[in-house]
Amino acid sequence: MRLRQIAMVSAALPLLAPALESTLAPVLSAPAWGADSPPAAPAGRAVENATTKARSLVRRGRFEEALSVLGPLMREEPADANVAFHYGLAALGASQRLGVPEEKRDALLDEAIAAFRAMLVVEPSLVRVRLELARAFFLKGEDGLATRHFERVLAGQPPAAVALNVNRFLNIMRARKRWSLRVGAALAPDSNISGQTREGTILIDTPFGRLPFTYSGAPPRSGVGVAVWAGGEYQHPVNRRWRLRAGGDIHRREYRGSRFDRMTVSGHLGPRWLVGRASSASLLASARQSRLADEEDWRDLGIRAEGRHRLDRRTTAHLNASRRDRRYKDRSWLHGPVTDLSGGVGWAATPTTRFDIALGWGSQRTNRKRERHFHRWGRLGVTVLLPYGFTVGGAGTLRRTDYEGSWAPFVLGGGPRRDLTRSIRLDVHNRAFTVGGFSPQVSLVQEQRTSNAQLHGYDRISGELRFVRLF
Repeated sequence: MRLRQIAMVSAALPLLAPALESTLAPVLSAPAWGADSPPAAPAGRAVENATTKARSLVRRGRFEEALSVLGPLMREEPADANVAFHYGLAALGASQRLGVPEEKRDALLDEAIAAFRAMLVVEPSLVRVRLELARAFFLKGEDGLATRHFERVLAGQPPAAVALNVNRFLNIMRARKRWSLRVGAALAPDSNISGQTREGTILIDTPFGRLPFTYSGAPPRSGVGVAVWAGGEYQHPVNRRWRLRAGGDIHRREYRGSRFDRMTVSGHLGPRWLVGRASSASLLASARQSRLADEEDWRDLGIRAEGRHRLDRRTTAHLNASRRDRRYKDRSWLHGPVTDLSGGVGWAATPTTRFDIALGWGSQRTNRKRERHFHRWGRLGVTVLLPYGFTVGGAGTLRRTDYEGSWAPFVLGGGPRRDLTRSIRLDVHNRAFTVGGFSPQVSLVQEQRTSNAQLHGYDRISGELRFVRLF
């Protein structure tokens, strides 16, 4: 994307942003903040005078002078909200001076990001502050984080001129996207890593009637695992509308001993079409292998289609479909094609609240008729940014699986197996606590499967303590 276009759009937002000034009122009326409650302003008159002077300097493009005026006040604990905001604006402006060395430019952008982030930790509903934070991430080239914040700005229903420029930023980032990388690790306790039933008796129809038998299988086993994952993708531009995507992922989860260790490796390759300003579609060849207890379990090869469309400022929709041929190493009766379809809508109700709903359908046509099945599922989730750095989220998923063929003796009287799985997930993390730009996130999942097939129902509680990227 041409640097001139980026510079023009970047310069336009500061001119349009005063239309959002009223959104700052709740914080700018309180001159400072701390971890628990807004304390009194330090040296109130001096702060007011310095802020007034810095505001005038920023408006005249004298960013370095504004930084000199506000710098000493930023060292106060806690810093004043007006000071932090205008210090961030000055650092942002100074970073775009012609001839600024790259190292200094990045340092100034980091200063701006830190100032805006501190304000949003306390009060995440400040649309103007989020707008400037998104712009700082854009200028630093951290497009994933910039996109997230620009989309939240749109959810605040900004004036039409501001929304137009935000969408221009989003289009520039979509066009210039090349590399995307992800990596993480987590502790993962699980009350039932084996997914075993807690039932101790099974009823079996015999010539002498229906008799109980004691189940002698292994009981449920709990454990604390370690999960690590990494992945990446590169998009090579073919022309203005087309990209070639190539990427891969690896995920490994280990428990004490090796029986329940699982590792999955996958890769994909294919074109991406930028259909219009609000839509994109991809068609990818994909391959995946899963290993259980350090032995190959299954592998599949197939094709995957992905589509994304922005319906309006606050709503996005996605659609995914895949068809793969799966082969097992030692269980040939499970060979067969796997099909998955899913779609969903994400709605940013406000800059701090987002809802997601998704529906899916899938099937696995195995060689053995009894193992053939299809499933459908639905999920509803919500994420809320709270004051003082807390983010909470939750999701509920309901999944129905229907098998073919007779499952006697597990299904009394014969007949097909029917499963219903319910899961609830809760997430919480605090944006105010970071280590190298990452913050700890605690997740808790309660899952229960009921089945008409004896010994195939289970319940489990699992969790994760992971580090996630904050902004």
